[in-house]
Amino acid sequence: MDGTSASDAAFWTRARRHMLRYGGEFVPFVAARAEGSFVYDAAGRRVLDFTSGQMSAILGHSHPEIVALVRDQIGRLDHLFSSMLSEPVVALAESLARHVPTLPKTMLLTTGGEANEAAIKIAKLVTGGWEVVGFAQSWHGMTGGAAAATYKAGRRGYGPQAIGSFAIPAPHSYRPRFGGIDWQAELDDAFELVDRQSTGNLAAFIAEPVLSSGGILELPRGYLAALKRKCEERGMLLILDEAQTGLGRTGTMFAFQHDGVTPDLLVLSKTLGAGLPLACVMTSEAIEQKAYERGFLFYTTHVNDPLPAAVGVKVIEIVERDRLAARAAALGARLRQGLEGLMARHDCIGDIRGRGLLLGMEFVADRRSKRPDEKLSDRVTDRALELGLSANIVRAGSSGGVMRIAPALTASEGEIDLGIEILDRAIADVARR
Repeated sequence: MDGTSASDAAFWTRARRHMLRYGGEFVPFVAARAEGSFVYDAAGRRVLDFTSGQMSAILGHSHPEIVALVRDQIGRLDHLFSSMLSEPVVALAESLARHVPTLPKTMLLTTGGEANEAAIKIAKLVTGGWEVVGFAQSWHGMTGGAAAATYKAGRRGYGPQAIGSFAIPAPHSYRPRFGGIDWQAELDDAFELVDRQSTGNLAAFIAEPVLSSGGILELPRGYLAALKRKCEERGMLLILDEAQTGLGRTGTMFAFQHDGVTPDLLVLSKTLGAGLPLACVMTSEAIEQKAYERGFLFYTTHVNDPLPAAVGVKVIEIVERDRLAARAAALGARLRQGLEGLMARHDCIGDIRGRGLLLGMEFVADRRSKRPDEKLSDRVTDRALELGLSANIVRAGSSGGVMRIAPALTASEGEIDLGIEILDRAIADVARR
């Protein structure tokens, strides 16, 4: 899979001439089609997709029911004037409310960044504040308020971010910020610093239950409840960004259910459309009413479009019917066991972490120092692709060296095992070199 065929060479010549680069180098594989857990090039070479596209395709690629639905829906109703509603839109809102009955109000959008933008605006309008706190390892989007709440990467070279943007460290069980300090003491200290810097206009805290781009950092049990209390004490709203953790990936329908803590605003994206552009903001009746009374405005071209909404309805139906949350828990246990086996055989693996089918494997120079080995992790990623596995190293910003592994919830046990086998060979090959 060296990409040196005449057709590939011509493709990359065209790509280099015309494509604007937006986040590192492009992957040296030219996808022609995808099905299930595999992506194929024009010559029929296949790659096992261990990140579900961009952590989105929870039903695998080209799921036959999604294909059939899109073919039918696009021939009947695809896009409308933004103030028009349609049956698929209301049906999706109903379906989501059934799962989170305390957040019955929904607005459908396209991307996670856009939906986080809307959630932040709602929080500011409803609270009357304008200060937003996030984690120092966060990723919430690339535009405006979402970018201002993103600390993982992309903050340099663009001028000032939104005034009132604060960050606190996320708890890190493998590499704690301060030795001998528990997460509650760390959280108390972090909010003491926030209070010292705040002008008294705190509006929201935005968080991922598992910080994915931040290096697969799972919030410890009890942390979300403590964070919610910190918000309530200050009149802030808690926004949870479940772009990657929603709809079963972590073993429950939503990751916040693990702690029994419901946010004030819930943002879904990625998994909601199972690879197609669909996102949403969910909130309570009281918050929606106050936002409406204060003139909330978020009028976009594709708000509440019927085509992606119909896809969302079908995605939730399949996740429920096929018990994919429970499947993610079971497959996740199998995947973790396989990764822990790799860790036992290869000293360059320092930690395995995450939940369900969102796991991280960190490469280190040595286990004693726990120093991340980004060059090694990059070489393993590149070699794995040559061997037929697409896995995702978190290369931008801090937390380099963590391989993010998020197979489709529909993957088979054999495909999970195949991925482990390829990773084993890739690590061994790189070590020999």
